[in-house]
Amino acid sequence: MSLIFYCIGLMGGHIRQETSENKLSETIVGRQQGGGGSVMVWGIFSWHALSPLIPVEGTLNSCAYLSIIADQVHPYMATVYPENDGMFQQDNATCHVSKIVLAWFEEHDEEFQLLPWPPNSPDLNPCENLREHLDRHIRQKDTPPRNLHELRNALLFSWS
Repeated sequence: MSLIFYCIGLMGGHIRQETSENKLSETIVGRQQGGGGSVMVWGIFSWHALSPLIPVEGTLNSCAYLSIIADQVHPYMATVYPENDGMFQQDNATCHVSKIVLAWFEEHDEEFQLLPWPPNSPDLNPCENLREHLDRHIRQKDTPPRNLHELRNALLFSWS
């Protein structure tokens, strides 16, 4: 077996706004009442490689996740593991263990393996460390993101 790939779903941090900026239109774009919002992105990482980071619009349900698996993970694994000896790890998020997603993985089990994941073990998931690293990287910027568009761009930049 070669490297294990991990999936990561990242929720960007909250957007904060200075009082002096509250009437500027560029600081209002993408804001939600209640003090901010978040951006969800999805990507794969391994010891040697990062996939492109995919912004996720709305909720990541089973259908959206299956679309990412079929359109992004499958070709990426085929490119990185042409011998079909790669392993793919995901946690037990609801959309990861849905019937349609598990059926897809069974259908494609000769192309790469799905690593079994124990229930209730979030501290074993290496994406938590990557999530924290990205969060720190974005918070250390001289100019923190002021709206969801800037947060999305900051995540994409930090990932690259």
